[in-house]
Amino acid sequence: MNKENIEALLKDYDCPYMGTDLVTGNTVKDISVDGDNVAVKVVLGWPAEGIMKAFHEGLDKKIKDAYPKAKIKLDLSYEIIPHTVQKSLERIKGIKNIIAIASGKGGVGKSTTAVNLALALKEEGATTAILDADIYGPSIPKMLGLSGQPDSPDGKTLEPKKAHGLQAMSIGLLVEEDTPMIWRGPMVTQALEQLLADTNWQEVDFLIVDLPPGTGDVQLTLCQKIPVSGAVIVTTPQDISLIDARKGLKMFEKVEVPVLGIIENMSTYVCPKCGNEESIFGEGGGEQLATENDVRLLGELPLEKSVREEMDKGSPTVSSNPTSTTSMIYREIARKMAAALSMRKKDYSSAFPKIVIQND
Repeated sequence: MNKENIEALLKDYDCPYMGTDLVTGNTVKDISVDGDNVAVKVVLGWPAEGIMKAFHEGLDKKIKDAYPKAKIKLDLSYEIIPHTVQKSLERIKGIKNIIAIASGKGGVGKSTTAVNLALALKEEGATTAILDADIYGPSIPKMLGLSGQPDSPDGKTLEPKKAHGLQAMSIGLLVEEDTPMIWRGPMVTQALEQLLADTNWQEVDFLIVDLPPGTGDVQLTLCQKIPVSGAVIVTTPQDISLIDARKGLKMFEKVEVPVLGIIENMSTYVCPKCGNEESIFGEGGGEQLATENDVRLLGELPLEKSVREEMDKGSPTVSSNPTSTTSMIYREIARKMAAALSMRKKDYSSAFPKIVIQND
């Protein structure tokens, strides 16, 4: 048994979240072999609190099955690294990665998904924030149970509101709930840029941006001006939703933002009384869309009355009912989403000193 033997085993250990093996995924940082003593250091590039125990057990078994006498020491951890954004943009101070949650049309549960995904990332060990980019119909404050204007200690910047362990910001926190935002596109874009840049985000690993529904000028402009590391498309299995979701995929291609995957919401409805499961909005649409566009289907979420009720109360499912089947699906999706991002090009600019030339 030597180092090469162990590395070969790890190369045969496929990670279902990254979609590749541990060595190819650049997660194996060190291997040492001294007789029967084996030490392996693995650092994942995505939060994985929910699976660390199972991951440890699986890796330990993989090595012991091949080398029963081996005394194994596994050092497993994760570190979230910033990833590159559009070429013309720079990352926002205090934010490592921005992930845009989009849909081609309204009514597919995008905001509900965005909030629960942010919470799922938090539960997996990441410092997470959410920005409500739907200027015309901000719903994040209601879903998180937030009210009152954010503090501004210097009169120029805003402190993010906090709820359920998330940092949050929304135009809905700055205006009355029943005040319509009768703004044209440029005003919307400017308002969002200010919310993003003038909020004192506190060392955020992932900022989830809940984009407004649609693929028009406003959405395209926002995607061109927000430094995004990746995007996720939310759809339902319904044909009309899939048509618009395809437009969303094309929009991100135009602005050179990688699509990390597709989430199919409202996949099935399970009757709480009889247990009968029915595909109300059709079936297989999300998988078909993912296959056609060579992206990943991150997961399928059920249509549940309780999810709607919890959001209306400002108590999202992942927070209020963390052990439920739906919460577990959200966490699985969050891991896959973050793992997909970890496979993208990383941004190491902050690791290098900036050279400033001054004239004496």
